[in-house]
Amino acid sequence: MKIKDLSVLIGIIGIVLMMVIPVPIGLLDVLLVINISAALMILLIAMNTNDSLDFSIFPSLLLITTLFRLALNVSTTRNILSKAEAGHVVETFGRFVAGNQIAIGFVVFLILVIVQFIVITKGSERVAEVAARFTLDAMPGKQMSIDADLNSGLINEQQAKQRREKIEKEADFYGAMDGASKFVKGDAVASIIILVVNLLGGFIVGMAVHGMGFGEALETFSVLTIGDGLVSQIPALLISTAAGLIVTRAASEGNLAFDLTNQLFKYPKLLYIVAGTVTLLGLATPIGPLATLPIAAILVFAGRRMSRDLALKRQEEELMVEEQQIEEVRSPESVINLLQVDPIEFEFGYGLIPLADTQQGGDLLDRIIMIRRQCALELGLVVPVIRIRDNIQLKPNEYVIKIKGNTVARGELLLNHYLAMSPGYDDESVVGIETQEPAFGLPALWIDEATKERAELSGYTVVDPPSVVATHLTEIIKKHAHEMIGRQETKTLIENVKESYPALVDELIPSILSIGEVQKVLVKLLREKISIRDLVTIFETLADHGNYTKDSDILTEYVRQALSRQITNQFSSGSDTLKVITVGPLLEKKIAESVQQTDQGSYLALDPVSTQHIYQKLNEQVNRQIQSGQQPIVLASPTIRMYLRQIVERTMQDVPVLSYSELEPSVEVQSIGVVNL
Repeated sequence: MKIKDLSVLIGIIGIVLMMVIPVPIGLLDVLLVINISAALMILLIAMNTNDSLDFSIFPSLLLITTLFRLALNVSTTRNILSKAEAGHVVETFGRFVAGNQIAIGFVVFLILVIVQFIVITKGSERVAEVAARFTLDAMPGKQMSIDADLNSGLINEQQAKQRREKIEKEADFYGAMDGASKFVKGDAVASIIILVVNLLGGFIVGMAVHGMGFGEALETFSVLTIGDGLVSQIPALLISTAAGLIVTRAASEGNLAFDLTNQLFKYPKLLYIVAGTVTLLGLATPIGPLATLPIAAILVFAGRRMSRDLALKRQEEELMVEEQQIEEVRSPESVINLLQVDPIEFEFGYGLIPLADTQQGGDLLDRIIMIRRQCALELGLVVPVIRIRDNIQLKPNEYVIKIKGNTVARGELLLNHYLAMSPGYDDESVVGIETQEPAFGLPALWIDEATKERAELSGYTVVDPPSVVATHLTEIIKKHAHEMIGRQETKTLIENVKESYPALVDELIPSILSIGEVQKVLVKLLREKISIRDLVTIFETLADHGNYTKDSDILTEYVRQALSRQITNQFSSGSDTLKVITVGPLLEKKIAESVQQTDQGSYLALDPVSTQHIYQKLNEQVNRQIQSGQQPIVLASPTIRMYLRQIVERTMQDVPVLSYSELEPSVEVQSIGVVNL
């Protein structure tokens, strides 16, 4: 244990022992001076802190100082009653304040107690209670604000974490202050009780034990009681004031002195008004000009000085801004910053600003938070921060979605309308503006509020504009998820797995596969909308087969087979039957014979005529399934699955291609179509 830690423990134990063991008068004088010094130091620290959390130890310190003060009260009371003395400090305070007038001393002491108990202590207690309540109530809103800033790109993950920690510390601090203020209140009550005990007990002990007369006992014990009370109440008053300053500190840029000079004297013209009022008061009332004119002159001088300082400060700020702008233009960083490309951008015309403006009821930022959570659960991908900005070059109601600076989707919204999608048959009574649903390309209508209820009764799917945007953005992110995972993102996922499975990651990377090779496998999985959330299974499979091959296509096939339960549940939707389009033996043979092996891997070498014929046959079966309202799924053997996928994804990217090895034995496969040559 360090010396400073040991000294604190010894100090706390010493405070407790003071309540039981008599303290010599000489040592008691030293401890009383230490008490006053500590209280003054705490007050000065409270005045010079910029933030309440800079003095977060204050609640605990408040308890320790209160306990120390009560221990001193016990020690002085013991000496007053047993020896009729309490040291030079107590006697000096008592005689200096009371002098020859005991009544004046009592009045001064009572005034200090009243100020401490009713004004400062009561106010600090109430402020601490309200601050604790409002801090706790404001936590959800502050958390949402941090998430909104994070999604809009104003702050990064580290800054968001620091802000959340600060919010938690503020809640803990004000909660502790709410409880610690009760100690100050109890200390004030205890001071009054100790005063009565010292005074009445001193009279009795002085006359009965020390053989004093009534007058001598009254004078001796009154002086000692007043001195003891003042020695105790002055530090208590200082610490109570410090507690009030700590809990009443609002958001500021500096300490108390900085805030006073910057805010109280921020308006120099008001000082002239005060100076004129004070001058008029001296001339028109019996107060006289001698008492008021000097003050008015000081106020006028201060006003002129402040006006000049403010003018100079404004000039300096303008020069600094101009110099900073010139420096930014000249610096090479001003051009380098233009090279940065955001992973995802959402731009909209000025007519759609209410979507993102929380003051106008927009909840787009909250929806984006939910989209990122949904993608993390469904795909296992941490979606990068989505940059949201308005673009005056767009149409008022238009929006575009960009991936790495390139537009991949766009759409138009009517904010005061609803998008109604037909259930398969049209109702002539539902009238609106014809359009196309942006996410899936379905025909739809923009209808007004009056038509909404009629459309819902007719079976139309009715959604509001924010939901249209959220759905479109979600589908775009899923479609382009494989473009959002690079080596840096892969490294982040690997480090996350390493926290729980260090042996697995250490064996796989870099001895078996590099980060880039793992990233290629994850990209191929996401390209076919296979979730990579189960990274442990993926890494286990790569560790098992990575020693035999580095071909990312073959490794992806092994991983898909290891994820058979996940893939089966994904495409069967919990059903025991999976309806698929199977590949005929002639087509499988044709594809297998067209595979060419090279040193860099294998590839499919089909002639254009055969490729076009396969497209035609596949397209016929897929369209038949779509028209019947079923999800088309192509099932092939494991040896040709990845090559057939290369053919399918060129024209039918959303059609999944599975192999028999990727399906669980518990699911029944029902062939509803065959693709053959």
